[in-house]
This record gives sequence, C-alpha cells and structure tokens, in this order.
Amino acid sequence: RYMVRAEWAIFEEDYWAINNVLDDLLRSSRASNVVLIDRTGQLVSQCGPEVDFDLTSFASLCAADFEANYQLAKLIGERDFSTLFHQGARESMYLAKIAKGVVLVVLFAKSTTLGLVRLRVKRAVEELNDIIERLYEKLEYRNEEYDTFDETFTRGVEAEIDNLFAD
Repeated sequence: RYMVRAEWAIFEEDYWAINNVLDDLLRSSRASNVVLIDRTGQLVSQCGPEVDFDLTSFASLCAADFEANYQLAKLIGERDFSTLFHQGARESMYLAKIAKGVVLVVLFAKSTTLGLVRLRVKRAVEELNDIIERLYEKLEYRNEEYDTFDETFTRGVEAEIDNLFAD
C-alpha cells in the first residue's frame, strides 16, 4: 500500500475509504495493479503488488497522457475523454477520470478482460467521485477555519504589539 501527496491532507477515514474501493477494484476486476494519481502526476495511492518500474515516473506520464488526450478531444470538438485504454501484447492499461482531476489507472494482464475492467471501474469511479468530493469539501472547510483563525490571531498579535509600543 502506498499513499502520499505533499499538498493533500488525507483524513484517516478518507484514506481507508479510498483504499477499500481500490482493494475491491483490484480483486473484482482481477487487475494486477491499481494506481490513483492527481492531475499533476502526483501519486495518491497504489494498490497491488510492488511494481518493477518507477511508480513516480509512471504517475507523471499517466497525467501527461490524460492531458494530451484532453487537448486531442478539444481539437475534435469533444469536451474531454473520460477514459483511455492502452492495449499491449501482455499488459494493458485503463485510465478513468475522477472528480477534481484525479485519475484512476488500472493495469491488467490477459487473465482478465477489458469488459470486466470497464464494468468494475465504472462502479469504483462513482464511489471515488463521492469520496474525493467530500474530501475537498472538508479541506475547503478546514482552510476556511484556518483562515479565520489566522486573521483573528494576526489581529490579536497586532493589538498586543500596538499596546506594547503605545507609550
């Protein structure tokens, strides 16, 4: 299990909610690995066995892939592409967009089918959309609380400094 993000504050309940969805997706789709990244290519979470490639570079390239395909969609008159599929001789990748620019990446071998992966990803995306939206709401609320605290604190400090030098 791997979950990091410098700018993300992930609450414990959200961590478990996200990873429960990823675990379920991994099992139910018979995928080899599931990766969650943000739009900047930052790795959010990874579920499955340890991979034998650089996961940080992989996450960055997946984000770039999604961005390139977004630009392609615009060129042909589409708003965007919500999913991408890359088929290889042995391994395939299915990428799906989630709320707030988060991207779900599912790696799978020939032992499973694209149809099964698509079906399971659809359910996982719905669940992850809810979790990510709630997480962002909590973060916005928390930031508002901090902003309010900071303003109040700053005014108090300024008043104390003024009192000290009032004489």
